[in-house]
Amino acid sequence: MTIPRLSAKDQMPDALRGGVVALGNFDGFHLGHQAVAGEAIKQAKAAGKPAIIATFDPHPVRFFAPESPWFRLTTLDQRQRLFAEAGADAMLVFDFDAELAATSAEDFIVTLLMERLGISAVVTGEDFTFGHKRGGNIDVLRDLGGAHGLTSTAMGPVVDDGGVISSSRIRTALKDGDCATATALLTRPFTVEGIVQHGDKNGRLLGFPTANIDMGHYLRPRYGIYAVKGRLPDGRVLNGAANLGIRPTFDPPKELLEPHFFDFAEDLYGQNIGIEFHAFIRGEAKFDSLDALMAQMAQDCDEARRILGA
Repeated sequence: MTIPRLSAKDQMPDALRGGVVALGNFDGFHLGHQAVAGEAIKQAKAAGKPAIIATFDPHPVRFFAPESPWFRLTTLDQRQRLFAEAGADAMLVFDFDAELAATSAEDFIVTLLMERLGISAVVTGEDFTFGHKRGGNIDVLRDLGGAHGLTSTAMGPVVDDGGVISSSRIRTALKDGDCATATALLTRPFTVEGIVQHGDKNGRLLGFPTANIDMGHYLRPRYGIYAVKGRLPDGRVLNGAANLGIRPTFDPPKELLEPHFFDFAEDLYGQNIGIEFHAFIRGEAKFDSLDALMAQMAQDCDEARRILGA
């Protein structure tokens, strides 16, 4: 199932005007995000209106601090699929640029949301801020939007035994190599999607051919070896073990995600595949010889088979 990807710079198509929008960044689309989106979709269905889930790209943090490390949990393509699976009728992308950063809270509500996009209702998290210098919040949205006929709903945080479910908590878990926590909060494994590229063929020479993928704008989980699953464009799912890191045994250091799939020998070059992080096995290490590295890789694969088999 696919849904249209719309830009907030354009007029909303007539068929989608009057919609209810879930407004937020929604990177990761974790349990907390799903609660906001679910409420918007519920309201839209009850009113017979389109349900729209919005997101911002690039993330505002990257706009204001472009030198900050990459931290995305999802790409726009992934979010578009996740929003469709949640039941949205469309995905709305706010291009976060200098123009949007300078937009006042009032203009964001009246000119952008209501006039250009024809939004009738907004659902957001209670901590959502918007507008120039974060001049808008849920109170501004209720008061100013309400005066112009825009209804708004603020959703409280979703909490589990570990506290508030948030993207930052998921990022911390991944940096710690805690795939189980990340999976529970996301409701699915953290997944890196990318085009399989040609590498140095070191894995093939060692007897463990890999599908090399650039990490792009994704958050970097803890460097090391992981039990993974690969999802191919044709829908097949492969079990494997992957190295994420700079390959310290080889010169020069080069960051890559290198999954090796068990009992698989097909050519994947140029294909867009997804790598699901299921469990951290060990940290990255430098080996004194290729024989020692090969022996460890065999042990890593055995451990990954055991984990994924269970």
